[in-house]
Amino acid sequence: MPPEFFEKHYSALKARVESALSESIASRDWPVALKNAVEYSLMAGGKRLRPVLVMMAAEICDGEIEDAIPAACALEMIHTYSLIHDDLPSMDDDDLRRGRPTSHRVFGEALAILAGDALLTLAFETLATAPTAATVTATSLQILATAAGGSGMVGGQILDLEAERGEFPSGIQESSGIPRQKNASNSSDSAGALASGEADSPIAASETPPIHVEQLIQIHRMKTGALITAALELGAVTSQASTDRRNQLRHFGQCVGLAFQIADDLLDVTGSDERLGKVTGRDNELGKLTYPFLIGIEASRNKAQQLVDEACHALAGFDDRADCLRHLARFIVERDH
Repeated sequence: MPPEFFEKHYSALKARVESALSESIASRDWPVALKNAVEYSLMAGGKRLRPVLVMMAAEICDGEIEDAIPAACALEMIHTYSLIHDDLPSMDDDDLRRGRPTSHRVFGEALAILAGDALLTLAFETLATAPTAATVTATSLQILATAAGGSGMVGGQILDLEAERGEFPSGIQESSGIPRQKNASNSSDSAGALASGEADSPIAASETPPIHVEQLIQIHRMKTGALITAALELGAVTSQASTDRRNQLRHFGQCVGLAFQIADDLLDVTGSDERLGKVTGRDNELGKLTYPFLIGIEASRNKAQQLVDEACHALAGFDDRADCLRHLARFIVERDH
């Protein structure tokens, strides 16, 4: 598939979901302040990766894109609510998102929290009222709830926050002496050295304990990977695809979800504020566990590429129509924003 075709198709799907999101919010009889706050974050742009994945998965399972639109919108609403809440002072305390001030900086913490709450509940309303078969609706709701809840995104955020504080839940103990960067005076120096190539990782590869890598994988799979995997599954379910196809797409999503977060970790070290639309270097500032911190930049890049290769292999049972997903998997690790 020529790259220009992929780019054109991606743009068309992105435009379609943005139109549907805009229509959904415009039709709501909400207080003006709430509507403004929701629109500010939901219509701020971004890659729209998750809804595009829903629609691409539906396509290769012989489904109709229009049938996948409610699930695509619901997933983007969940994602946006999570960003609003992640940016709060009690979480990551970020001031910039998608190139402009974060919701709580513009509307205050209370309204930002409520805007996130409104998006969370609207996501389930959108799925529940979609004109699909009852079994499809029930399965879709279960997939989204599981991916967004305590065993998925929310649980992953808990583990991420605990790791920032040096806490190791579920019996995991910190025994390696890994230096925590949060509030350390040399945190910016460490991040700068990583970004400039002066250092590949603050920890020598031979000193990286497997327990920390395993914990990081768990965080990434829950916090980021769960929604990305759900996107592929939702596309399959709305198309009433076979169990085999759903399992293949789930495997693809699990690999791509982890690769996506590794790429994000790398961009936080090597990217620019202007291209990313947010402040870089925050992971190191907050003392987060990241792949570059644990295994270094080059090893992180290699791991992301291995995951993309595995993801593409998972699509072996699909025909050329899956080329869009293969291109998207490669884009995820090659992107600069």
